This record gives sequence, C-alpha cells and structure tokens, in this order.
Amino acid sequence: MQNQQGKRTKQLKRCSVYGPVGHVFVAAQTGSWRIERPIVDFEKCSKCGICKSYCPCDIITVDKEKKECVEIDMRYCKGCGICANECPKGCIAMVDERGLQK
Repeated sequence: MQNQQGKRTKQLKRCSVYGPVGHVFVAAQTGSWRIERPIVDFEKCSKCGICKSYCPCDIITVDKEKKECVEIDMRYCKGCGICANECPKGCIAMVDERGLQK
C-alpha cells in the first residue's frame, strides 16, 4: 500500500495549474477595489446570456422572465469589462466607480 501512495504522490507533482478558476474568485469579496462598474441598459438587452458565459468570475445571472434580466453581483465584480466588450448589442457600459453611490 505504501508503494501505491508513493506512486500517486509522484504523479501529482507533475500536474500544474494554469491561471485562476472562477470559483476561487468568490472566496473573498473583491468588488471594493474596482475602478469601473458595468451598467446594463435593459431596453437594448436581448437576454442572450453571452455576458454570463464570458464573465471570468461567474457572477452574472440572466433571468429571461424579468424585465431587469441581467443581475451582476457587485460584491465580487472586478470591473474587468469583459461583459461589456462581448455584449453583441452593446447594452453593457463601463462607468467610473468613483462617481456612483454604493
């Protein structure tokens, strides 16, 4: 049995991790240091969910039944702007965080 454990340990040393994983981001509330925040224009939104699929933190939810269909958890949003860049309708805009009330 000790030989089996030794072989498994040697195999694990060869593994490497490339970059952060979405569920690791949610471990701490990091929205306090963001410079820009995404704002959604719900009139233009087609509820496609592309913003959700590209969000590296997986903090966007799309509920197609609601008028305000896109919900972004601002406690964990980094302000990276990927959702705004990938939106095909251009309904997400990045605005300066310092000018908004929390």
